[in-house]
Order: sequence, then C-alpha cells, then structure tokens
Amino acid sequence: MVSFGIDRLLAEPELRRPLSGRRVALLAHPASVTADLEHSLDALVALGDLRVTAAFGPQHGLRGDKQDNMVESADFQDPAHGVPVFSLYGEVRRPTAAMLDTFDVLLVDLQDLGCRIYTFITTLRYVLEAAAQHGKAIWVLDRPNPVGRPVEGLTLREGWESFVGAGPMPMRHGLTLGELGHWFVRTLRLDVDYRVVEMRGWQPEVAPGFGWPLGERTWINPSPNAPNLWMARCYPGTVMLEGTTLSEGRGTTRPLELFGAPDLDSKRLLAEMQRLAPQWLRGCRLRPCWFEPTFHKHVGRLCAGLQVHVEDASYDHAAFQPWRLQALAFKALRRLRPDYDLWRDFAYEYEHGRLAIDLINGSELLRRWVDDPAAAPADLDALAAPDERAWREERDDLLLYR
Repeated sequence: MVSFGIDRLLAEPELRRPLSGRRVALLAHPASVTADLEHSLDALVALGDLRVTAAFGPQHGLRGDKQDNMVESADFQDPAHGVPVFSLYGEVRRPTAAMLDTFDVLLVDLQDLGCRIYTFITTLRYVLEAAAQHGKAIWVLDRPNPVGRPVEGLTLREGWESFVGAGPMPMRHGLTLGELGHWFVRTLRLDVDYRVVEMRGWQPEVAPGFGWPLGERTWINPSPNAPNLWMARCYPGTVMLEGTTLSEGRGTTRPLELFGAPDLDSKRLLAEMQRLAPQWLRGCRLRPCWFEPTFHKHVGRLCAGLQVHVEDASYDHAAFQPWRLQALAFKALRRLRPDYDLWRDFAYEYEHGRLAIDLINGSELLRRWVDDPAAAPADLDALAAPDERAWREERDDLLLYR
C-alpha cells in the first residue's frame, strides 16, 4: 500500500515533532485529502498537537473549484477553523510579507499532474523563493506523479518563464512535487529550510497505474478539468490545445482527452497523422468522435474530433508520447489545410504580446515546426530528443523513489 506524505505526517508523531511550538500553515487544494478522504486542513487541525495559523490556496482555490483559467480566488476566513485563507491566485501570485508573517513552517500538500504547464509547480517555486527571503521553512508532503517517470518535450528556453513555465524543464518532467522542490532549491541556489515528507511504497513503474496507485487511492480532481488518470496521461499533449482554436473538450465530460472543431474532418486528419508519423501514435488508440461543448470554445456547436484512449489494455506506458501525438495533429491539420486559423491569439495566464502556444511550450520552436511546410517529424525529434536526454541526466540524483 502507498502512504502519501500527509498520511505519514498524521500517523507518525516523530515526523511532527520538529513542528512543535511553531506556527504551521498549509498550502492545499480540493485534492489535498487523506487516505480516508478527509481534507488535509481538517485532518491537521484535528490532531490537536499542531498550531495551524493559516492556509493558502493555489489556482482554483483551497476547497472550491474555479472552472476556468484566469478566474481568481479571494482571501477569506475559514469558517470551520477560524484561520485566514490566503489566495495565491487572486490579487497576488507570490505570498506577501504580511502572509508570511502568519507562519513559521508552510506545509505544501498539492496533487500535481506531472506536467510543466500545471501552475502548482510555479506556485511551489514562488513560495520557496519567498521562504528563502524571509527565513521560513517549507515542507512538501509528497504525492505521486500520476503519470510516472517518462520525460517528453522541449525544454523551456531562457526568457520564456511564466506562470505556466516555472523553469527549464520539459513538458513531462517525471518528478514528484517533493523532488521538484529539491530541483528548485538547487537550480535557484536557494538558502531555505526545505524538507520532503516522502511517500512509502510508491512504485511508478508498476502496472496498471504507472504512477497512480489504481485500486488503492481515490482520484479527486486537482483542478476542475482533471477528472481522471486518463486525462492526466493525455495532458502533456492536450494542454497545447489551450493555445489553439480547437476545443480541448472543456464543456464536455471528457476534457483534455479529446479535441475537435465544427469544421474538422476527423477521419481525414487521423489518416494524415498515420501517414506522417505512425510511430508517434503508439501506446494509445484514437477514435473519431462527435461532441458538443456546453461551455468554452465552440459552445453549443457540434464538433468533429478525436478522443485519445489510454484506459484499456492497449495502453503502453513506455511507448505513449502525448506531446508528440498532439503536435502531430497540428502538423497534419496544417498539411491538409495550410490556411487553417489554428493559433489562438488572446491573453493567456496574464501574459500579453506572446502567443499562448509559445508560452505553453516555453519557446516558439513547436509552433515554427508546425507552420514550416518543409519541417518533418524527424526535425521535431531532432529538437526534442537532446533536451529529453539532458533532463533525464539532470534529474537523476533528485529521484527519491527508485
């Protein structure tokens, strides 16, 4: 059985001993629950031997769900425990000096998705930097990377840091949040009291979960459109759809597992993908489908599209490459319809003047490859493969679970 960091902290008094007499805060979200499905804030307060003085919520909030990106959460007083709850996705993204004055140790209990674009990673960086400046301690109560150890994608280039790009890592980083904290401390040269309450029994290479303990732990959405493990597996590719005019399935019951548009010929698109790079379609099954979003892009319009299936026996964890698969879909669409209005030009995570697809990928390289008629799949491999090799080497001594 797998024990998450929060479960070990609750069950093992010796782990809590260094917190005695110190003011403790918690950074959490709706998926921050114990093995008994109790919210971590409630469980920590109920212990009775911790002085919990504040709580923090990242994007989408501490307890409630904000459906879309750039929908902010406000500060409030927790009605059950009477502690202030500060939003790190409201008026500020980084904790202020006044917020930091409310605690000595910040416990971070966030379920990540294993993808650079997921903003909880950036929030971890910001609280680590603030803690280093103000002499605070950070403890990560570690949780699984639900998509395990695979690495994929281009490394974020210098100057492309943003709230969806916390540093020079690939799209699929293959680390837990606790391991990522060690990477931030090292690469940013932070002088901070940082520790990880490690999991016990996590086996990221074991089927059928390959990172998520299927059959042992309940999946709770870490964000509103992250409804299951299958979405998490697809997300390093399908998140790129947020930078396009294609629907990523928001407003359906399977967001970020499918994509499409009213004017798409999905069967023709799939045939072109198979012609261009069949090797990038391994490990999953693609099914032409129809869907009608109830909100977001193409709301109320019937869309033709493809659903990526990674939930049955055909799933091959080592072979599946969601980032390449989605890039291939863009490339195939460009080949079939060179003038298709693909790239969505709008303010993305408060960034203006740069295309969302470039912010998501951490550079212009992916978009340029898609738009270049002469660029082939081998050219994208030539760009990404060295980045992926370098990251595997860089992260090797950070791995806490082998």
